[in-house]
Amino acid sequence: MEEKFEPKIAAFVCNWCTYTGADLAGTSRLKQEANARLIRVPCTGRIDPVFIIKAFENGADGVLISGCHPGDCHYNAGNFHARRRWILFKNLLDFIGIDSSRLYFSWVSASEGKKWVDIVDGVIDAVRAKGPFKQYKKMNKEIEIPVAAEEGVSVK
Repeated sequence: MEEKFEPKIAAFVCNWCTYTGADLAGTSRLKQEANARLIRVPCTGRIDPVFIIKAFENGADGVLISGCHPGDCHYNAGNFHARRRWILFKNLLDFIGIDSSRLYFSWVSASEGKKWVDIVDGVIDAVRAKGPFKQYKKMNKEIEIPVAAEEGVSVK
């Protein structure tokens, strides 16, 4: 019997808006898939691109970044900085060999619990259709560090 693929989604969410919207969805008992793991950050502008690469490295099949609507940031312009950063970062992902279509963005306010459910379920369905993310493991196998024969040390 073949097991159905269930994707793992790492969701970096703004503390002030998206996290509160996700909480509203939960307290309103809205049904949503349970494949997303929320990582609460103060602001989407504070997300280091290394966090996204680390999420893929640690087995995420997709990454969702969600914060306040543009113009509603609790830190004035954090989400504008994030939006500019992620436009460039998606190109970098493609360049280094990670499928950038596995990276998703959204803006969810604290009062949009239903929107959060629709977004997270949509991301999970999209990633499920793409299948498991195996590019990172494949990339690591392709990179071999030469070992100095005289030292007798093996590095992999």
